[in-house]
Amino acid sequence: MAGDTGVEEGVGLTALMVAAARAIETHRPDALARDVHAEHFVRACPASAGWPVRPQQVPDGDADPLWGRLGRYFGLRTRVLDDFIAERVRAGTRQVVLLGAGLDTRAYRLDWPPGCTVFELDQENVLAFKGRVLGGLRATPKTERIAIGADLRLEWAAALTGAGFDPAAPTAWLAEGLLLYLPHAAERALIEAVDKLSAAGSALAYEIKLSPESAAVRESPMYAVARRTGIDLLAMFDMEPRPDSAGDLTARGWRTSIHTAFDFTSHYGRGPAPQPGHPDALAANRWVFATRPQR
Repeated sequence: MAGDTGVEEGVGLTALMVAAARAIETHRPDALARDVHAEHFVRACPASAGWPVRPQQVPDGDADPLWGRLGRYFGLRTRVLDDFIAERVRAGTRQVVLLGAGLDTRAYRLDWPPGCTVFELDQENVLAFKGRVLGGLRATPKTERIAIGADLRLEWAAALTGAGFDPAAPTAWLAEGLLLYLPHAAERALIEAVDKLSAAGSALAYEIKLSPESAAVRESPMYAVARRTGIDLLAMFDMEPRPDSAGDLTARGWRTSIHTAFDFTSHYGRGPAPQPGHPDALAANRWVFATRPQR
């Protein structure tokens, strides 16, 4: 039954939307990232079973505001953050924390050197659904994976350290598509916790949305299409003024850089392009990368 999956509402539903986008990206001839498990999540939930998981199932292709344009954005974001983790691991980091891991399967689909541990934090229902689907596929992670049920709006650091996380070791932190949904105070608390738990050589990548209440965001056609699909993304965004988390990290001694998605579209040669003169929610998104220097 629909209620048995536990992911049909709220942020769990957005995890399914990202999984559908990753499935579509996987089957593109010019795919930026591939996740062979993604379509199985989409098909396993009645709420998303009819969504497209192949490019040819999107009638308007890349012109479709949701599965085309936003879908390409998710594919690009996946690749950029995959590369971020790969770079950190090549530099010697062996501890990775996915804050709001959702239905991503990086522990299963990336190549990991010996000794790595991936900690996945998300809501209990999302992780349980993910575990059932992957278990049914007999999927095996390529590195040690530790799943931790946690509400990231509340205190979560104790659960992480209790699961074997070592604050003295460099860490690669990832908050993919998370901070958009957190209240102002929860975002500040999350940044503070990451700072306290990060040894020298640690790095953090996350996504923010500038002015989520702006007309460009409210009037963007991708959100209207998403509502027809049953996902009211705007209702899930926290509309409080966002804290300057990049500035906070800089004040704490981190080195930070801020990019638009379009910067990476140019870098990889594919992905969403700017739409001057049109309401464009993607133009309000920023990807932040921060590193704590070696002392």
